[in-house]
Amino acid sequence: MTEQQQRGRTNRRRFLLITGLALPAVGGLTAYAAWPQPYRHEVRTEPEPLNRRFAPYLGGLTDAHWLGYDIDGTGDDRTIPSPDYRVRLVGVAHLPAGGAAAIVNDPGRTFVPAAPSALPAPLKPYLPAVAAWRHSPEFDAYANHKGSGSDASSSGRYLFDTALDLVHFDVLYAST
Repeated sequence: MTEQQQRGRTNRRRFLLITGLALPAVGGLTAYAAWPQPYRHEVRTEPEPLNRRFAPYLGGLTDAHWLGYDIDGTGDDRTIPSPDYRVRLVGVAHLPAGGAAAIVNDPGRTFVPAAPSALPAPLKPYLPAVAAWRHSPEFDAYANHKGSGSDASSSGRYLFDTALDLVHFDVLYAST
C-alpha cells in the first residue's frame, strides 16, 4: 500500500469517527429540544384579575398569591388553543378588614371547619399553617352562580380565616 493510500484511509477513518460522534450528539440534542417539558407555573401577585371576578361577593382583595392556568394545556405556545378550556384559579388573598368575619357570620350560611384543597407546590409557602379555615357549601353555590359569566361556568371552594382576614379559593372555570 502506498503512502497516499495510507493517508486516504486515515483521513476516511477520522471522518467516520467525527461523523459517528457528531450525529448521535446532534440527534440527542434534537430529541431533548423536542421532548415535552413540564409546565412551570409562576405565582402571580397582582390582585386586579381576581378583583374583576371575585369582588362582587368577596370585596376587594389584596396581597394575593395565586395561579391561573388551563388544566388541560401543556403550557407551551406551540399548540392551537382548544375551544373548550378549563381554567383553574387557585390561591390565597387578604380580604378587607373584617371581610372574612362578615362573610362567615352571615346568618344565611353555615360555615364549618375545613382543610384547604391540595395546592400546587409554588403556592404552599403562602398558605399560613396557623390559619383556621371555615367553609360553607352555601357560599360556594352563591359565589359560583354569581361568578359565572354567559360563556363560562364555575365551580369551586372558598375557605375563610376570620383572624387573618384571608380567603383561600380554588375555582375551575369551564367554557364550551
